[in-house]
Amino acid sequence: MTDPPAADALAEVRRAVRAALGRLPAQVREAPLVVGCSGGADSMALLLAAHAERPGGVVAAIVDHRLQEGSTDRSEALAVALRARGIDARVHAVTVEGPGGTEAAARRARYAALAAARPHPCSPVLLGHTLDDQAETVLLGLGRGSGARSLAGMREWDEPWLRPLLGLRRDRLRAAACGGDPVPWEDPHNTDPRFVRARLRAEAIPLLDDVLAGGVAEALARTAAQLREDDEALTVWADRVREAARDGNTLRVDVLGGAPAAVRRRVLRAWLLESGATAVTDAHLRAADDLVGAWRGQGGPRLPGGLDVVREHGRLVPARPG
Repeated sequence: MTDPPAADALAEVRRAVRAALGRLPAQVREAPLVVGCSGGADSMALLLAAHAERPGGVVAAIVDHRLQEGSTDRSEALAVALRARGIDARVHAVTVEGPGGTEAAARRARYAALAAARPHPCSPVLLGHTLDDQAETVLLGLGRGSGARSLAGMREWDEPWLRPLLGLRRDRLRAAACGGDPVPWEDPHNTDPRFVRARLRAEAIPLLDDVLAGGVAEALARTAAQLREDDEALTVWADRVREAARDGNTLRVDVLGGAPAAVRRRVLRAWLLESGATAVTDAHLRAADDLVGAWRGQGGPRLPGGLDVVREHGRLVPARPG
């Protein structure tokens, strides 16, 4: 028999999942669902809710990062337990390697495996990120000085990723998964102080709550929502300016000069990435923007990806040196 508080929490999770699915484009909403399931409380609650909403239409994708002893056995045991509940569950073993440290490499490997697990090109991949995860993401962006785009946090729908639980606190997810079968597993990496997110969760946000008298996670999530709306509006504006300024693979300076600097830099970012630049930073964008708003005959920046930006005959031109 399901514990009443757990049943109430699971019903809340189901409502969030149902609402998020209802906001998807029709072809996505009707495709089979993939749920990333680590076996933790957040992803278990999400999976149980999705399965209740779409019986027989859910695939549980269990990513084995192979970073901990016994992870393969644990992943296979989780798959067996989920199949016993009538859920199609599959284990995807990955190799965690590459730049950026363990957290970044694991994330890349996990997302690649989840994307590959989709049974249909339109299938959304449901992720168990919560309001608490959103707050941590905003703090990370703030600490890195990443600008409004980063502070806007995670979007509910960012094809193919669907995050139905961004409005729910982590404790509600734990309540929803409480007493379920299989029993949720707590990944020790979630409390390992070697990882930045773990320290934000255990130290930074509780301290901010103490100093600011509570409500910090909710306030950070509201800030993300507000900035996301601003970001979306500025992106639409920038897209229009980019199309008006485009002349082949160059941009007309006279058109760019009529837009505010914040819009110009968005235009430049999209154009530079489209032209082959990689890892464009705020400093790169400001240097490129100076060719429009503060040009005194100077050259433009050299960008990652082997690209220069130069101003010639009233146009910005992407150039390969040499």
